Amino acid sequence: MKILHIAGGGDRGGAKTHILALCSRLKEEHELKMLSMRKGLFAEDARKAGIDTVEIQSGFPLRDFVLAKEAARQFGPDIVHCHGAKANLVGVYLKMTLGCTVVTTVHSDYRLDYLHSFIRRQTFGRLNAAALRVMDYHVTVSDSFKQMLIQRGFRPSRIQTIYNGLDFSVETPEFDKGGYLRQCGLNYQQGDVVMGIAARLTPVKDIPTLLRAFAQARRQDQRLKLLIAGDGEDAQKLKDLARQLEVDSSCCFCGWVADIGKFFKACDIDVLCSISESFPYSILEGVKEGCAVITSDVGGMQKLIDSGEDGFIFQPGDVDAFADYMLRLARDPGLRQSFGQKLREKASRIYSLDGMAARQSQIYQTIAAQQARGKRNGIVICGAYGRGNSGDEAILDAIIATMKDLDPLSPLTVMTRKPAETKLLHEVDAVYTFNFLQFHRAMRRARLFINGGGSLIQDITSNRSLYFYLYTIHAARKLGCKVQMYGCGVGHVSAPFNRRLASRVLNRSVDVITLRDTVSYQELKDMDVTKPDIRLAADPATTLIPAPDQQAQQFLTRRGVPMDGQYICFALRPWADFHDFSCFAQAAEYAYRQYGLSAVFLPIESPLDLQACKKAAAAMQTPHYVLGEIPEDVRLTMAVLRRMRIVCGMRLHSIVFSAAACAPSMAVSYDIKVSGFMRYIGLADRCQPLSSVTADWLCRQIDELMQGQDLEAAQAIRDKLVGLEMENRRAAAQLLGLE
Repeated sequence: MKILHIAGGGDRGGAKTHILALCSRLKEEHELKMLSMRKGLFAEDARKAGIDTVEIQSGFPLRDFVLAKEAARQFGPDIVHCHGAKANLVGVYLKMTLGCTVVTTVHSDYRLDYLHSFIRRQTFGRLNAAALRVMDYHVTVSDSFKQMLIQRGFRPSRIQTIYNGLDFSVETPEFDKGGYLRQCGLNYQQGDVVMGIAARLTPVKDIPTLLRAFAQARRQDQRLKLLIAGDGEDAQKLKDLARQLEVDSSCCFCGWVADIGKFFKACDIDVLCSISESFPYSILEGVKEGCAVITSDVGGMQKLIDSGEDGFIFQPGDVDAFADYMLRLARDPGLRQSFGQKLREKASRIYSLDGMAARQSQIYQTIAAQQARGKRNGIVICGAYGRGNSGDEAILDAIIATMKDLDPLSPLTVMTRKPAETKLLHEVDAVYTFNFLQFHRAMRRARLFINGGGSLIQDITSNRSLYFYLYTIHAARKLGCKVQMYGCGVGHVSAPFNRRLASRVLNRSVDVITLRDTVSYQELKDMDVTKPDIRLAADPATTLIPAPDQQAQQFLTRRGVPMDGQYICFALRPWADFHDFSCFAQAAEYAYRQYGLSAVFLPIESPLDLQACKKAAAAMQTPHYVLGEIPEDVRLTMAVLRRMRIVCGMRLHSIVFSAAACAPSMAVSYDIKVSGFMRYIGLADRCQPLSSVTADWLCRQIDELMQGQDLEAAQAIRDKLVGLEMENRRAAAQLLGLE
């Protein structure tokens, strides 16, 4: 591929290291050219790295744009990749005039780039923020920056993450450490512990916090010394602050250093105190030279460092914690060495230069493939999402995971009550469920529309929801999408008009229906739905893997549930005119007295289910726990259920989750979908209608489950469901034209 990189040309520090390191590797695989929008050191270093570089600086900014356009036209790039504010403006110009596909790497929080200058913030800052909105794709150098862009309204499907990489195979030659430090201007004595930071001296780097923490720590350990590499608009203010804190004799501002490897090899501890970062190269550079690390919690540092295990992380601005970590490392040379060795080994595996370049090449290939597909490329997923029901969210989670695995090139759009939350949680595009303009636009771009799981085609809850979901199916077909009803339940549709309407829409508009139970199959047959390809499958949530047991322990412990106990879980819900939850309380007390099982009440939909759980708990005298909230991650809900000896569920997905987690369960059915699922998995005798449930029946089920818990049978049920669920995937692949 032909890749044109554009840089402002004044790049220094981590951004410069990233651009030159990346391009030096990419040129081996792609035809690559660099435009530097300024003459000088950056362009010279790019040429030294073997990068074909063109310098553009005529003295007239508008003419520079014209020259950049001419250089781009002659090169004919497949992709234009921009770095920094000035490059972003040039990239947008090339997109508008030449129709180029433009990518930008977000190296910093663009809202904090010009904190030192009100005028530049209101001009360059605002222009750059606008340019970022026009870019085709964004690359972030940490997951935290990806989340930041999503929170600010950027499309998740157009954002990719690539962590910074460094060539750990290049060794810095040995040298006289003391001589080097004294040459830098530091008052170094043998035995001193030297902390180093390489950073621009600007507000976002928060060097005052470093100086205050250093002054506080040095009062207790005079061996501590501080070496600051870098310059910037705050340099004089910081030197004045060092004098005020009376640490100017043990702190040295040495300006920019040419050999950053030598700088950090001379230091014992690499520190960072920024209030915002993407993924700081200065930390990787220190790690490469074996430094121990203390850093503020920014830029994906938690992905690199397990605080207390191989480094220290503090919250930005926390002077006391920062000073404490300085002292702990200063006083323990063994800890410094251990941290340095552990981090270097980890970073060399995860953050290699070759890995970074390979990931960037993969991103280019993905962009090219998506562009080749044209405007109709995507999948729209519609369901009862964003309402706080963990069952529906589990369905969405499973469908998204399957679609991303099946066709990574198709951007996903979810119709949800909470678009912002869905975007952030699942990193997919999302529109408000009832925003007709937005979901119509998404359908026009999509190849496949998924009516996603759950029992959406029913009129028990209301006619309105049935009409809405039938309309979305009809609209998707009219707008050119293939349509799949995915691992769903159907029914019950009771009103004669509703049955005729549903039959007509499904027969005319749906290509494939995959069902999660045989009751739904019979319902479709009774409604004379015959045109779609109808297949038996399973609930999508059965494919989810429970979170690690340790996370479940932490969740329960924080809510006061001891880890040394044994438990029976009740997942209850309110329903119609059913108000007497005393039978569940009696069964819970029986389980405690007979088997030592304490009751845990778990709402599956919050806060709706909490009222039912509290009613049952209020009638109990034996120990019990009411979990006031559901876990944020459905996989964690499954892990919690896996820790239970028995699960008694009213909500369908409490039973589905239990089956996926191989937890022994019984069901109380308020709706045919619950009894249908239990019959589907061969446990019809473990299910009782809500209208006839009694404490005696519940106690008998507890006896049978405690006396004959068959883990092999539970695993067999899960394996059966996972196998059946594959039919959902096969149907979607068929409609997408994939194998």
